[in-house]
Amino acid sequence: MYISKLILSSHPTTCPLDPIPTQLLQAISSSVIHSLTHIINCINSGTFPSAFKQARVSPLLKKPSLNPALVENYRPVSLLPFIAKTLERAVFNQLSMFLVQNNLLESNQSGFKSGHSTETALLSVTEALRLARTASKSSVLILLDLSAAFDTVNHQILLSTLRKMGISGTALLWFKSYLSDRSFMVSWRGEVSKSQKLATGVPQGSVLGPLLFSIYMTSLGSVIQKHGFSYHCYADDTQLYFSFQPDDPTVVARISACLSDISSWMNDHHLQLNLTKTELLVVPANPSFHHNFSIQLGSSIITPSRTARNLGVVMDHQLSFTENIATTTRSCRFALYNIRKIRPFLSEQATQLLVQALVLSRLDYCNALLVGLPACTIKPLQLIQNAAAKVVFNEPKTAHVTPLLIRLHWLPVAARIKFKELMLPYKTTTGTAPTYLSSLVQSYAPSRSLRSASEMTPCVAIPKSFKITLTDLFLDCAQLVE
Repeated sequence: MYISKLILSSHPTTCPLDPIPTQLLQAISSSVIHSLTHIINCINSGTFPSAFKQARVSPLLKKPSLNPALVENYRPVSLLPFIAKTLERAVFNQLSMFLVQNNLLESNQSGFKSGHSTETALLSVTEALRLARTASKSSVLILLDLSAAFDTVNHQILLSTLRKMGISGTALLWFKSYLSDRSFMVSWRGEVSKSQKLATGVPQGSVLGPLLFSIYMTSLGSVIQKHGFSYHCYADDTQLYFSFQPDDPTVVARISACLSDISSWMNDHHLQLNLTKTELLVVPANPSFHHNFSIQLGSSIITPSRTARNLGVVMDHQLSFTENIATTTRSCRFALYNIRKIRPFLSEQATQLLVQALVLSRLDYCNALLVGLPACTIKPLQLIQNAAAKVVFNEPKTAHVTPLLIRLHWLPVAARIKFKELMLPYKTTTGTAPTYLSSLVQSYAPSRSLRSASEMTPCVAIPKSFKITLTDLFLDCAQLVE
């Protein structure tokens, strides 16, 4: 029963190495369940089948505008057999349960965790920077960049880390078998290269790879905390930040010492810190302060920038997010321009799906960071949504947009932000959000006894200076769409 659920719940991706199409395998899974169960049970023998250790790599051009003659413009997409990923999923479930039960997962790692996202990671860091500014402190945010991080993981160090976590015996032997003797072939224009061995790294395109990489990075946190820095990770993207008094003369030395130790840790773990892409953002205590310093690390010099792209969001040194809104507006306008050109050939339903996928998804991405911004700042996003609604119904630009939004059941941008502001604290109070968001939510404590005292009515504290009950948020959202 468990194996059938694994097979049927998996996305039916087919790899050239699969003997039959995945959809066909799922359709006949009940007839071959005994054979599939025998394959999955190889976990008990401490071995991973050799037939599943080969990957087919297909290079894809990162952007259509890039030069196809340059190898660095391609992104390698690794394809693995469907049964291999199903086997990995069974191990992933057991390993995740073991790590959660024994509290071994890094709490400041938001990658590849249920209920965690780039938005929750950015919200945690951004709120810390805002609170520091409220306390008249400046802050430094450092965005680390790693070169080919997943491909350079050392197997012996990874196995040693697993052993320290309490994984031993047959389980450890299975992971050793899973990592060893792997190979890949490159498929290009109908031709396939010779098989090449892989001596390092976690398998790309695998189910277990991201979790194993997170385990590999667990000891980095102690190196960062030793210097008094806070940090947050999302996969191989690491954000370092700390706050200081504006006249603190030790800031440069502290940053240099921390980055030096991080670089040494990276070298010891066979990872490469890309200093040319490492970004430094200084958030002053108030707009009148200007911190002008640079960090020397080896032969590289890191200088502060006014904006930095962090997990897909453009952050600026004033935390106003105006540049991010401008960037989002430009990308949405370009998408709408292309959709409008093919609108005569699309049905209304197809257009709506296309707009929701290419435009609304961008408007909603990490919009919790926009809480508290003035209406004039987010107005460009609302204009984009208005234009999107008119494209769906093929209406002229002068058409009244409110009836269109009601027909589409689209909340206005301001209401979408408030709805996100509502959902995150609700998930926090119910235990389905990351634990690091708990400090951003304060329970509602009335000054006098109320009839609703027996009910949970938490206050939203994102940011903490903005408090509003959940009931008020629902009413506000309802009024915005009426």
